[in-house]
Formats: sequence, C-alpha cells, structure tokens
Amino acid sequence: MRPLLKIGGLVLLVLLVVVAVAVPLTIGIRPIVGPKARQLTERHFDATPQRLERGRYLATAVNGCVACHAELDWQAAGFPVKPGTEGAGRSWADEGLPWLTAPNITPDRETGAGAWTDDMLARAIREGISHDGRALFPVMPYAQYRFMSDEDLASVVVYIRSLAPLSRALSPTNVPFPVNRFINAVPEPVTQPVPEPDRHDPVAYGDYLVRMGACRDCHTPANAQGAPIASMEFAGGFVLTGPYGQVASSNLTPDPSGIPYYDAGFFLEVMRTGQARARKIHDAMPWSVYGKQTDGDLRAMFAYLQTVKPVRHRVDNSLPPTICPLCGSSHGAGDQNQGAE
Repeated sequence: MRPLLKIGGLVLLVLLVVVAVAVPLTIGIRPIVGPKARQLTERHFDATPQRLERGRYLATAVNGCVACHAELDWQAAGFPVKPGTEGAGRSWADEGLPWLTAPNITPDRETGAGAWTDDMLARAIREGISHDGRALFPVMPYAQYRFMSDEDLASVVVYIRSLAPLSRALSPTNVPFPVNRFINAVPEPVTQPVPEPDRHDPVAYGDYLVRMGACRDCHTPANAQGAPIASMEFAGGFVLTGPYGQVASSNLTPDPSGIPYYDAGFFLEVMRTGQARARKIHDAMPWSVYGKQTDGDLRAMFAYLQTVKPVRHRVDNSLPPTICPLCGSSHGAGDQNQGAE
C-alpha cells in the first residue's frame, strides 16, 4: 500500500508541476498573480478654469464618462442621462451584464469617489486599475483611454471632482470566474508622458478623438473569446444588448457595405440628429453624446474614418439576425456575407 501511495503522490506532484508550467505558458501569469499595476503617486491636478471647461467637454461629449456613470432614460430619443444622476453610477443589468456596475464617481465620500486620490482616478481611467487595485472590466475602455494626453487626463479628473456629490450606494462589480482572472491580463501601466494630439492634422486628431470615444470598441466585432477581430476593425457587427433588445453596430469603413456615401456634412447631420435622412439610427449609438462635439472635432473624426481599411461586411438591423460567417455573430444580413473576403 505504501509504495502505491508513494507512486500516487509522485504522479500528483508531476501533474501539479505540469499545470504550474503549462498554465502560465498558455495564458500568462497575470490571471494568477493579478494585473500589472504601478504604484500610486501623490500627484495632484490643479483645478483651473481651462481644465474644468476642457474636462466638461471631454466627459460629456467625447469620452461619455457622464453617460456611462449615470442612469439613462431608455424611453427618450438618444437615451439621454436622467437629470440628477450625473456621475452617480448605474447597474448594467439592463445591458446584459448583471454583475457589472459603473461606480458612483461623484465626490461623495461615503458612496462615491470623494476619498479617492487624483492618481487613483488617473490610474483607473488610463490603466484599468480600480482604486482598490482590481482590474477593471474592459467595458470601461481604458485600452483606448491610455492614449489620452496627460493634460486631457488632468482635465477629466478636475471635472469629475467638480460634480455635485451624490449619495448613491451601488453593489460593487463582481465579475464571474474565470473571466475575473482573464481580465487581469488587460491593464498596462502608463509610465511615459502622453503628449497632446496634433490638432493641425485632421486625420491624426480624428484618430485621437475616435480613441477617446471608444468607437473601435463598439464598431469592431469580437471573436468567441471576446477579443476584437483585428482584420475587421470598424467593420461593425458587434452586438449590443439593452432594454431595447439587441442591435448590431454599423460598418464605418469606406467599403460599399459601410459608409462610402457619407461626406463630412452628412456625418455631422447624423451625429447631431440621430437621423440618416429618412432613416433613424438606433439610439444605442450615443449620438446624443457625440453630437455635442464641435463641428471641427466631428469633421476630424470623419477625416480619420475615411482613411481606415475598407472591409466588406454587410450589417443591416432592419433584417432578421442570421449567423455571419465573417464575424461569427448573429446580426441582420449576416448570411449575406457568405463568400465575402
């Protein structure tokens, strides 16, 4: 019996060693040891009128911070923020993620971010690490926000600090296993200065604004593991869920299946009104937020979108959802993409 137990113990030891070696090689060590996170600093962002105004513009018209961290009126056109809930957070149960909460980021010290330091907010925004060291679920688009300039970051933090303190306790996010482990691999520290974008180059500045609006995240379909399909950037087909049901994002590339017929004026009209002439675009596209941008910024966004790679991918929400062989999602006109490159 003792030799058998000894053999069994050796076999178990070998298996544990194999697992200990194989798992990090397969998925890396981050799901096991936790996310990459830099040490917090004592940095503080001085509140100036310029930063307050720039932060207000970014948080309400470009980044959508206020819209994500507030209750929305699902019955009104454009799903606007319910007055009095700005920054107070919301549960994302209505959007198919019952375990996800966009926290209260108002300066309330008990239920909000009033006790968080400026660098806690900065690290969460650009690096995906919460004030308590957890990896944020990537519906918070910190992978895009890492390109946010240092000055714009300071402006956003200053504006968040200016919000009216709202007492609203919410259940914390509780990402289910094993997803809570896998997302540990996503955050990356920002350790170098991030300069201001070149506003004299419409394409470069448009790229910056598109990143700040996280347009890629919604308009690029994802694979079975939830990762964006790189070859289909901006090609649409990402399925959004809400009280409105399900709707797929549009193809924004210059391909004939996308928006090649748009010009800058038409783009501004759609973003301002939520209407593409007689056709209403779905309110899941937050035109009521992005339409608040200046004409110059919207034109820069359009200038950049004209430069992205054309991708043949038909998405039509007026048709019944069918499986798409290109992106793997079920969306309107999915079956019409058979044989497409």
